Amino acid sequence: MNADLFLSSNRGRMKSLRILALGFPHLPTDRIARSKWGPSWRSTGRPEGPAIACVGRHDNTLRLTALDEQADAIGLRRHQGLTEARALYPQLEIFEEYPAKDRELLCAIADWCDRYTPLVAEDGKDGLFLDITGCTHLFGGEEALLHDILSRLFRMGFDVRGAIASSPALAWAAAHFGRGGVIDHEQGRDVLLPLPIQALRLETQLVSSLSKLGLKRIRDLAAAPRAPLARRFGVKLMQRLDQALGYEEEPISPRRPIASLSAERRLAEPIASEEDILHVAGRLAASLKPGLEARGAGGRLFELVLFRVDGKVLRLAVGASQPLRDPQRISRLFSERLAAVHDDLDAGFGFEILRLNVLNHEDFNARQGDFAGKGESETSLPDFIDKVAARLGPDCLNGFVLRESHIPEKAVLTVPATHHVGSGKSADAALPVTDRPLRLLKRPEPMEAFTSEVPDGPPGSFRWRRALHRTARSEGPERIEPEWWNSLEGERVRDYFRVEDEQGYRFWIYREGFYGSHPPPRWFVHGLFA
Repeated sequence: MNADLFLSSNRGRMKSLRILALGFPHLPTDRIARSKWGPSWRSTGRPEGPAIACVGRHDNTLRLTALDEQADAIGLRRHQGLTEARALYPQLEIFEEYPAKDRELLCAIADWCDRYTPLVAEDGKDGLFLDITGCTHLFGGEEALLHDILSRLFRMGFDVRGAIASSPALAWAAAHFGRGGVIDHEQGRDVLLPLPIQALRLETQLVSSLSKLGLKRIRDLAAAPRAPLARRFGVKLMQRLDQALGYEEEPISPRRPIASLSAERRLAEPIASEEDILHVAGRLAASLKPGLEARGAGGRLFELVLFRVDGKVLRLAVGASQPLRDPQRISRLFSERLAAVHDDLDAGFGFEILRLNVLNHEDFNARQGDFAGKGESETSLPDFIDKVAARLGPDCLNGFVLRESHIPEKAVLTVPATHHVGSGKSADAALPVTDRPLRLLKRPEPMEAFTSEVPDGPPGSFRWRRALHRTARSEGPERIEPEWWNSLEGERVRDYFRVEDEQGYRFWIYREGFYGSHPPPRWFVHGLFA
């Protein structure tokens, strides 16, 4: 493919892509204002009071890290020293910066934005990218979608700027340094070129160096020769420009896994009771069944997303030990999950949107039931495991699978029962020919051996867990060598013995190392026989 054809096809893909960029220039102070005056403080009007600023220690100096609109209006600047700011405006109300809470708030806004598209990505500390390609018709078009999201966020107490364009870089530039709005592909260059050079998301030092050369606007940079600029400032400068102009793609990474199948219900009236939630979830599961059947698959991991009226989002996930597509069984799993989180399920004023996602699916092997019944015996164990895991968590029941290792503690792996049953593998499938104890200790426990027969005999007596045991009979040794391809430094040969003491208790013990070697051998108890 020649360069012209590649550039043409690339521009075609960029033209079809639509990205919504959201910027929150006052996110930290909006968080403080919402806690002081409530989420609707912007709609009702800001109460009388001094300007608000956040302060943090940087370069061993207290500096302003965030300002509200009133602080911006009186001329205060970010990274300004606190002493200087106090001198200019003594009434300034100061709060300590809290980046963790700011990030938590941004994540909550991103969860809320999932109602528009599942492709939501974080953009630094104060922004979001939404890939709205192909879904704007559900909201009446791009203009209606942008107006809806900006007006809702305003009523929730946030100062937000938004722009829709054919590339993340152009949308970001228009939202942070332009007028925002909807930008058609043909308008991208005209919107971008008058913006300041900072709109390309360049480092502060690079912006300063370009300004000294007279390159203060993007139009100045676009008109300058590319090769000298790339040699002096690096290829990233030209890359940022090409991304903004739509000549080079810029991928965005969604913050949550993308569902393979999804069904959604927008309700005319919010619901709050568990019965109503389960009823809608059952209908959503029924609407997913044809899609799963068309793929010949069943779901292994389901997620029910509940969008509350006030913007909070709740997520309930359940897993299945085998591929599942029966709506009734899916609904029963969420019934168990809701019963487990009953006290923590805060419905508030109700949920207005419910979405059921299939996060993971596998091939579905349909089995014919018997003539007398419905074949319920074949699904009783997986159904029981799924219900218990949904109520008590996926780690409450465990199974065992074999691993390719002859070291006893590495030969069997503990996994959640949902994975164990779904895999169809069992530790009973290939038991070793040698006898093994019924109970294997999680880790071999040291013991003190007395009157051992050397070089290959078991101890005549030993002390373990403060109890003295005298050997009555024994079998062995069984030698197990370290796995030279996968062993840790210091691992030594083990000689295992099956011993029975005078009281009839049977132990599986081993000696690590040989007599006469350095370091001297050590003895361990590794298991107990029935």
